[in-house]
Amino acid sequence: MKVMVTGGAGFIGSNLVDKLIDNGNEVVVIDNLSTGKEENINSKAKFYRKDITQMRRNSDFTMFEGVDVVFHTAALARVQPSIEDPVSYDKVNVGGTLQILKACVDYNVKRFVFSSSSSVYGDIDEKDLPTSESDGLNPMSPYALHKLVGEQYCKLFSELYDMETVCLRYFNVYGDRMSTDGAYKLVIPIFT
Repeated sequence: MKVMVTGGAGFIGSNLVDKLIDNGNEVVVIDNLSTGKEENINSKAKFYRKDITQMRRNSDFTMFEGVDVVFHTAALARVQPSIEDPVSYDKVNVGGTLQILKACVDYNVKRFVFSSSSSVYGDIDEKDLPTSESDGLNPMSPYALHKLVGEQYCKLFSELYDMETVCLRYFNVYGDRMSTDGAYKLVIPIFT
């Protein structure tokens, strides 16, 4: 199977790429290396250094040819920086997602897996744990809202273009290649 991973040089994306290659898939990686690292990219993957917000029809999207599934992990992450710069976050997290979804339609990609976030739930009261997919949504930051808009675009594209989509709401992901520095690191890097 031919698989594309946007953000494939980042923490989640690069680990996904490794697993996909280990399972015998042909993998295409798109990443602008703004937060991902080139050394994270599996040498067996075909790498395109592209910014998903700058890609243009015809010339940049030919890399979607023959792709069976896209895992969209490219994003500007973290809540606090999205509050400080909501416009840049919207451009990548909403506009970039829409660009990739449209390219999937144009190149007849049948499956799209979107990396969303648990932040779409907002503050969760301890008495309401564990969280269920049917729980109410209350995004409390631009980042959370952008992820929810991405989910809604996925739902809409499924209905309009008959493309299978799934949205994964990650909670406290950790592991190899995770960022352990910076002012806005997550709880696991703080513990480590």
